[in-house]
Amino acid sequence: MKEEFTITIFTENKIGLLGRVVTVFTKRHINIESIVASESSIKGIHKYTIVVIVEEELVKKLITQIDKQIDVVKSFYYKNDEIVQQEIALYKVDAKTFAGGDKMEQLVRKHNARILSIEPEYIVIEKTGLKSETEALLIDLQNNGGIYEFVRSGRVAIIKPMERLNNYLNSLHQFSFEENHSN
Repeated sequence: MKEEFTITIFTENKIGLLGRVVTVFTKRHINIESIVASESSIKGIHKYTIVVIVEEELVKKLITQIDKQIDVVKSFYYKNDEIVQQEIALYKVDAKTFAGGDKMEQLVRKHNARILSIEPEYIVIEKTGLKSETEALLIDLQNNGGIYEFVRSGRVAIIKPMERLNNYLNSLHQFSFEENHSN
């Protein structure tokens, strides 16, 4: 049965690595729902957060293939109940549609959003939350008139269990230390 999984991939920051990682998905005809690349908490290590909807057996195979890539430190996958996640969305709406401000204020408050910029032609709204929450505000804004532009980030996620990468790196360091001192 297909499920939504969040894959975290820790890598060195090398040119072309993201393309090689994406190729692993492409070769298996797996659609990437969202992808975010950023620094990690470990200096020199970057993190890709990728969301896919696949069977668990397939995600396990993906992780195995990704881990074989040069410059990939380690990758993991998680189910939604194992992560804390958010997205950020920006909406540019017609200022004339919301002239007077009452309707705009009600929508912003209802969705726990905030206004970033008010210009004569448009208003920019920011909403942080789950994809379903940013989608709900989009629908309300569309139903209430002119939306000019909409953009949503991919998922950013923090893992609920302790960081597995640190444990993995510590085990490698310990293994390397023991191997060097056993000779």
